[in-house]
Amino acid sequence: MTPQTPSAFGTHHEQVVFCHDEASGLKAIIAIYSTALGPALGGTRFFPYASEADALADVLNLSQGMAYKNALAGLDLGGGKAVIIGDPKLIKTEALLRAYGRFVQSLNGRYYTACDVGTFSPDMDLIGRECDYVTGRTVEHGGAGDSSVLTAFGVYQGMRASAQHVWGDSSLGGRTIGVAGVGKVGKHLTRHLLDEGAHVVITDPWAPAVEAMTAEHPALRVVGDVGAMVREPLDIYAPCALGGALDDEVVEVLEAKIVCGAANNQLAHDGIEKRLEERDIVYAPDYCVNAGGVMQVADELDPSGFDFDRAKSQATKIYDTTLEVLTHAAEQGVSPSIAADRVAEQRMRDVGRLRQVFLP
Repeated sequence: MTPQTPSAFGTHHEQVVFCHDEASGLKAIIAIYSTALGPALGGTRFFPYASEADALADVLNLSQGMAYKNALAGLDLGGGKAVIIGDPKLIKTEALLRAYGRFVQSLNGRYYTACDVGTFSPDMDLIGRECDYVTGRTVEHGGAGDSSVLTAFGVYQGMRASAQHVWGDSSLGGRTIGVAGVGKVGKHLTRHLLDEGAHVVITDPWAPAVEAMTAEHPALRVVGDVGAMVREPLDIYAPCALGGALDDEVVEVLEAKIVCGAANNQLAHDGIEKRLEERDIVYAPDYCVNAGGVMQVADELDPSGFDFDRAKSQATKIYDTTLEVLTHAAEQGVSPSIAADRVAEQRMRDVGRLRQVFLP
């Protein structure tokens, strides 16, 4: 049977926009899941999808995740996401990024973009030359810079909270932690863990990333791939690359007691978290712990301008949010993801309802 093309009508999205500029080669999709709490905020992923259907499925999932992430993070922002189809190493140009910026501008502030896989702060500067609704610009252009800094810091706080929940001690010193993916976020997370005295095992399919990390930190241990890592005697496993990291094969062999990482949409399918529970593995919901980056770029929207210390202070609260979610899950007898969803959905309902009150 031919698989069905994903549809936003079945996923409750408010708006999905297909963007095409033939001259520059731009093919992009912008998905807005919800604006109940405010304009949708979410990054732009630049990735060589195998098909347009794959790109659509990804942007629909990611934009919904952003709505829940922003709600759980306490931000007055809705959820959206964008994907640009293609290999950024081959087709990313000034013309393409500026063409994309004009499409974002056409939404008149319903969607604010930022960095994601395949896009960086200098790219946001180019997009911003055609668009007012851009966050994550370079510091030189008045932005917050690389949002992976506070993404990693937030995951670190979530990891400490998870350790407190499982072992009654938030310290990660002496714990063995596997970081799968040492790119933009994983490298910063690894540094936090080493500074606290954790034993860190890393893997990444891109050899230069591993070489850079081992040159900086000779104490790191490297394994060949994710398959080898999940079989290691880990205390904590941190997926920090693309989504779907927790599939049936991984969960069956995973040695870690906690999964807490930066990757979005880590659960490969709905039944995975049940199997994690059966194996007594605590999963810290990805959109709960990786919200530090969106807090960082959202701070750019403050009328007073970006303040890193203020954004970092907010990201520190991810510890409390994660502990609250894990505690609620245990008390209610539900999975951590369901507990996190309930908190986010309640806030979207309660605060979103206030917009029904007319203000002249």
